[in-house]
Amino acid sequence: MKMMKAIGILHEAQSNDLTLMDIAIPTINKNEVLVHMQAIGVGSHNRWFRPSNAKYPYPIGIEGAGTIVEIGENVKNYIIGDQVLFINNMQPKGGTWANFSAISEDALISMPNGLSFIDAAALPVAGKAALEGGKALGLKTGDTVFIAGASGAIGTLAIQLAVADGYRVASSASEKNHAYMLSLGAEKVVDYVDETWAEQVRLWMPDGVDAALAIQPGTGVTSMKIVKDGGKVITISGDQFETERQITAEQIKHHPEIQRKLITLATEVADGHIRIIVEQVYPFEQGLEALKKVEARHAQGKIVLKME
Repeated sequence: MKMMKAIGILHEAQSNDLTLMDIAIPTINKNEVLVHMQAIGVGSHNRWFRPSNAKYPYPIGIEGAGTIVEIGENVKNYIIGDQVLFINNMQPKGGTWANFSAISEDALISMPNGLSFIDAAALPVAGKAALEGGKALGLKTGDTVFIAGASGAIGTLAIQLAVADGYRVASSASEKNHAYMLSLGAEKVVDYVDETWAEQVRLWMPDGVDAALAIQPGTGVTSMKIVKDGGKVITISGDQFETERQITAEQIKHHPEIQRKLITLATEVADGHIRIIVEQVYPFEQGLEALKKVEARHAQGKIVLKME
């Protein structure tokens, strides 16, 4: 039995305690490929996301990039040696925090020329969330949007995509990130710890913004302060709250066409038209340290693990 390094949960009884472990390389079915992982995206959800029928020991992780080293008999669009990025939808045999991961063909996106494994691994989850958020906003050219908690991986993409769509953008971030937000195209940036942040946004847009994109937990309800009557708040964190002034609150939803848009986004990143912000790259063995940093929600951009 061939073995690999993985970070995950050794036994179900360990709950969410993670460990570096040696486990068997997963076997693939006829519709899957085996990917030799090169880089892995780190998300605050990683410790908790696993299916109810997970097979233990279970590697965590749902996104990454690597090279195909084995293909199932029904796989038609990829060959051994292809470089791919993907979101692995929490299948029972394990996630991406490992030397190798089994991935369904329909989850794969070919890496465009010029895209590094590091940037590719940073893109799938953040890119999908930003694209789904943009679709849910339903805005038109010239409309205004407030992006709450915008200095992380999702927010940095959301600002750029909103600007590319012709929206006027305000965002919140800690003061040290203000210049960075402005460089991405935001017109107005406020510090979320400043008690006057809402008043500052209202000075910029006195009648309120057309919509808000609430990324961090708890920002949905506070974002209503600066949304116009009858406007919209889209939550990425899953916040649920009572609305006021005929404001609509919605959570992002899955749309099949976003997979195609993610392919386009990967090309735009490779071409330099959209920036993917990677704050820090950790060696795989320091994955637990990287995860704790992301869980504290103080990362600027994306944290990525690099395989040796």
